[in-house]
Amino acid sequence: MKRLAPTLLGFALFGACLLLPAPVYAGPGHDHDEPVAAASGNAPKRLPDGSVFLPKPAQRQLNVRTMRVQRHAIPRTLELAGRVVMDPNAGGRIQSSIAGRLEAAPKGLPGIGQVVRKGEVLAYVMPTVGSIERSNQVAQLAELRSARSVAERRLARLRQLEDTVARRDLEAAEADVASLTERIAALGAGLGNREALVAPVSGVIATANAVAGQLVDARELVFEVVDPTRLRIEAVAYDPAMASDVGGASIAIGDQKVPLTFLGAARSLREQALPMSFAADGKALGQLAVGQPVRVFVQSKTRVDGIPVPASSLVRNPSNQTIVWVKTRPERFEPRVVTTEPLDGTRVAVGSGLQPGDRVATRGATLVNQVR
Repeated sequence: MKRLAPTLLGFALFGACLLLPAPVYAGPGHDHDEPVAAASGNAPKRLPDGSVFLPKPAQRQLNVRTMRVQRHAIPRTLELAGRVVMDPNAGGRIQSSIAGRLEAAPKGLPGIGQVVRKGEVLAYVMPTVGSIERSNQVAQLAELRSARSVAERRLARLRQLEDTVARRDLEAAEADVASLTERIAALGAGLGNREALVAPVSGVIATANAVAGQLVDARELVFEVVDPTRLRIEAVAYDPAMASDVGGASIAIGDQKVPLTFLGAARSLREQALPMSFAADGKALGQLAVGQPVRVFVQSKTRVDGIPVPASSLVRNPSNQTIVWVKTRPERFEPRVVTTEPLDGTRVAVGSGLQPGDRVATRGATLVNQVR
């Protein structure tokens, strides 16, 4: 029995080894292990407190720029919805005064964007009349010609008897002949003459609704000419008292701020809003189109304390709050939740969340906000 005990113990250990899981090795081409990226201590990363570690090489690569902000007395600003309109003294509409058929001018029908000069003929309108009306006009013209023939013969007889007839009879006969001649000319022009559509001002064709042979009605708009260097901005304000508190205005075209000159406000409401008119430098508004919607930033005469920062500094955090990134250390940026108001289209006024002297990221803020 003492000799069998070690033998039984050996068999038990051997069976236990068989029950243990054996390591499995994948064949060539079936290894799914992915290499683990080595952690870098000098790479941009989001720190546990929400700030961002951004080394100097990464700042230069992302083109991150900052500026030191200060608190100023800035005008209170209101953003209004506006649109581009033509200057009534530098634009015009070309309409037909009669119903007829369009005919091309000597240079052809102008197209959109074509430059025209004041007084240039753009198209002709050949009047169209019904067969009955035309027959009546032809019959009336024949009667007038017959009456003129009789009047001319009577005038010839009176001139032969000039010494024996009264002077007033001779003058009356001459007046009858002249009157009938003018009536025949007017009626003949109405039958075969065409109306010329002339450009009222020099500018660019903004609207063209003309095709050769097209039938147009009276007062139908055919062309619209606009001087692109003389445009205006029309905005609507729902507070009529704002018209007397305008200290300045501007619009933003891309990253460019365009100052506006306040021309005046209407004295009647349009759809419960007060229209306000602004003018600007023609070169700045040359890239806009008539009817294009724009945002107008109107500054009032009253001022409030605020910190102006570029609009490009504003980003959103995961909670959809408006934040800016403040550079607290050479390689560290911290988010600050701020409250803002519009200023001039390219800048905003920060009311709370910043302190004078903070360095705010003005360029590349969206890239800093994407660091995880």
